[in-house]
Amino acid sequence: MPDPDDRQVPSGAVSLLRTKPVDRIADESAHTSLRRTLGLVPLIALSVGATLGTGIFVVLGQAAPVAGPAVAVSFAVAALAALFSALSYAELAGAVPVSGSAYSYAYATLGELVAWVCGWCLLLEYGVSVAAVAVGWSGYLNAFLDATLGVQLPAALSGDVVNLPAAVVVLLATAVLVGGVRESAAVTTVTTVLKVLVLLFFVVVAVFGFRSANLAPFAPAGVAGITGAASLVFFSFIGFDAASTAGEEAKNPQRDMPRAIVLSLAIVTVVYVLVALTAVGAVGVDVLEGSDASLATVLQRLTDASWPATVLSAGAVIAIASVVLTVLYGQTRVLVAMSRDGLVPKVFSRVGPRRVPTANTLIVGVVVAVLAALVPLGQLAEATSIGTLVAFGLVNIGVIVLRRTRPDLPRGFRTPWVPVVPLLGLGMCALLVAGLAPATWLAFGIWSVVGLVVYFAYGRRHSELARGE
Repeated sequence: MPDPDDRQVPSGAVSLLRTKPVDRIADESAHTSLRRTLGLVPLIALSVGATLGTGIFVVLGQAAPVAGPAVAVSFAVAALAALFSALSYAELAGAVPVSGSAYSYAYATLGELVAWVCGWCLLLEYGVSVAAVAVGWSGYLNAFLDATLGVQLPAALSGDVVNLPAAVVVLLATAVLVGGVRESAAVTTVTTVLKVLVLLFFVVVAVFGFRSANLAPFAPAGVAGITGAASLVFFSFIGFDAASTAGEEAKNPQRDMPRAIVLSLAIVTVVYVLVALTAVGAVGVDVLEGSDASLATVLQRLTDASWPATVLSAGAVIAIASVVLTVLYGQTRVLVAMSRDGLVPKVFSRVGPRRVPTANTLIVGVVVAVLAALVPLGQLAEATSIGTLVAFGLVNIGVIVLRRTRPDLPRGFRTPWVPVVPLLGLGMCALLVAGLAPATWLAFGIWSVVGLVVYFAYGRRHSELARGE
């Protein structure tokens, strides 16, 4: 008897909308060749590690002048916007626990072409953002070396000609990932704990300089200022979905992945609000305005010693390096799912002796290292925002569709108030996408055209789902 969830048609334009049966996806997850070693804590560390990075170290100086001292509320508002999509991710991560994240969810609910677009967006989000983060890490490393040893790398090796540190950090992360998922999880957990502790250290130091007068007037630009700053800081929350790429390496994905997604967002929100509130309360908005290293600026103003700012700089180096590791992991796992479906070459789903996709990881690591070393990313890096928001939007739609097509499907977590919550998540994604710069849209348009060419030239002809019809 044919699977009731399999509504594909064999050929023609409508075949682009064929969906992959959820039961087939679940069977692939149950018989995965990857190693199931990740419990709840490593999954939380994976998501927190991917989220808690460059954003809080630089974005506060840009957002504080817009909202005033109420910038702490802006972080809470941005977290609420992210929460709508996080709840949708949590349901699908428990119901469809595979490595493909939003790509696999779209394949199960919206069809092959939409899934391809979603996967292509994820490759943009993960791949280019890793390169961009690595370039940022290079700058922080130079600042840290200058503060501690009084030396800096030659300009020709740190961005003017080639960005050697950026390539090195990507290759180091690649080596850790090739070493095995258990080892990668241990490194991720340690670095995530360290950077949370560094930010809590900042909060403790800033509290001693806290002055209530610095919080008045609290919201000089009113609600418009708070929401405007919330749009700026929203992208500091991108990354909470990283746990959803570990569906085939989690010990109990139906139970732990939804928890990891929601808990990681809660942890990041608390840290962000505390840092923003204590920073503004300690030095005021004027000091933060325009600073690219706003947290270090706060510590320099509050203490006569140089070591607190040095500790914070070290935390920034650790934070950004761990983002490189976790996001690179996410990209390789999305490629595993796409390769297994035949939409990209099979080399990306081959598993090595350590039960990790070794060839996939090495290829991705080398390509991203070259990008980080040689390409001035500019507006292309900003296009990762569109890739992320498109994926978020499709996940919100997927929850609504799967509730209608498979109401009987076991779910480790159920998004509350469907369809209201997913529609709010979709609306927030649309609102934020609409506000992005024209140059960002252009870069995304070029990327999308390339993706469609690849799909029709290779993916559609090699689709495993099409072969099985």
